[in-house]
Amino acid sequence: MPLKIFLIEDNEMLRNELREALEEVVPVEVVGSANNERTAVHWLSSHDGGWDVAIVDLQLKQGSGIAALEWCRTRRKDQRVVVLSNYLTEDVRTRCLALGADAAFDKSHDIDKLLDYCRERHDAVRA
Repeated sequence: MPLKIFLIEDNEMLRNELREALEEVVPVEVVGSANNERTAVHWLSSHDGGWDVAIVDLQLKQGSGIAALEWCRTRRKDQRVVVLSNYLTEDVRTRCLALGADAAFDKSHDIDKLLDYCRERHDAVRA
């Protein structure tokens, strides 16, 4: 059974590349995506149990991924939220973790770590 991923990323090219990279390493199903804060929060709130991992970019076309992180505080205990951002300073990482993110990755050099995280999550959920 695939790991259900929800992508919050405003760059369509990166969103597609991320989907392809995930599909190469992990049995995944990208169940939805959003490129702005409003769409992200609406999708999450109307698909409460329809995802396993949400991957959240902080800089969006409209709004930010912070609202999605805040909404995800109400998620099920088996769901995970990870941040994937170009602006991941230690302060930003600390804030994201304080808001409930399970992990935070830098887009420029942590993609392999994100893929490893998703592979491990798939194995844990599907074991």
